[in-house]
Amino acid sequence: MRIAQVAPLAEAVPPLLYGGTERIVSYLTEELVALGHEVTLFASGDSRTTAQLEAVIPRALRLDASVRDVIAPHILMLSRLQERLGEFDVVHFHTDYLQLPLMRSAGVPFLTTLHGRLDLPELAPLMRAFPEAPFVSISDAQRRPLPFAHWAGTVHHGLPAALLPFSPRDRGYLAFLGRISPEKGPDAAIRIARATGLPLRIAAKVDNADRAYFEAVVRPLLDQPGVEFIGEIDEMQKAEFLGGAAALLFPIQWPEPFGLVMIEAMACGTPVVAFNRGSVPEVVEEGVSGFVVEDETSALAALRRIGAIDRAAVRRAFEARFTARRMAEDYLALYRRLTGVQAARPLLRVA
Repeated sequence: MRIAQVAPLAEAVPPLLYGGTERIVSYLTEELVALGHEVTLFASGDSRTTAQLEAVIPRALRLDASVRDVIAPHILMLSRLQERLGEFDVVHFHTDYLQLPLMRSAGVPFLTTLHGRLDLPELAPLMRAFPEAPFVSISDAQRRPLPFAHWAGTVHHGLPAALLPFSPRDRGYLAFLGRISPEKGPDAAIRIARATGLPLRIAAKVDNADRAYFEAVVRPLLDQPGVEFIGEIDEMQKAEFLGGAAALLFPIQWPEPFGLVMIEAMACGTPVVAFNRGSVPEVVEEGVSGFVVEDETSALAALRRIGAIDRAAVRRAFEARFTARRMAEDYLALYRRLTGVQAARPLLRVA
């Protein structure tokens, strides 16, 4: 199939540091190429891909201090895409909703994966205005605020199987990886770790929007014994950081649409202790890849049982459910449904 992947321009594909959406776009694109499809990636010029790259701007917006209007480059990208629409069997957007007016009468099959939160009040009237536009959710939980949208399917994220190696033994610390923000719960992670007596290592970025929260709530907790703040880490550092952890703490305070860090930990064989919010029950298999807990007290109880989790079983759970190959095959099934193109041979899938 001739497939266009349209990425956000905030980060390169894949991103140098933080950037979950762009990372998933990269994994999906590379798997589709490996499966023999003709893929064009619309992204920033500093992206790296085996697909054909349509470089809309020289470098990612987050790295270009001269850019003050971030919408203008995305409109330019849509204009470039419009000029080439006839070259594609299907167009896959990862850019929220900017493309909806363009694609309404384009005559080319398309779908949009929504990667973020959907509980914003302005989204409901927008979705009602485009009832024919097909969307993909990254978890069933993500759909709850917009049950009436045209959902083509749910596709859980996946990672390349060889990206993060299995680590059979931990080094006796707990890990927190992600963003320093109220919804991610780093302060809860610190309290949980302190109560267990295990050291906690925090690898996280601090966005300007969350700077006040970091200074007022999190920074005072970093002086406590056993708490180490590393800062933002890159992809190459994740294997050692997550693989060495006895458990990943994921004490989210909001309905997380997916939570990529959970399957990154699972790929290393590291179990996850996560709050029962959003996608967590869909990702973590209770007693197999970790524990789903309701609060800090139950998180402490779960950590007392963390040694009962078989790290090899955690890795097997990842391989069975969360590889990039599985993700690509799931998206291909959606592409074929939209276009009417049949697979060259039937695929046997186990639910």
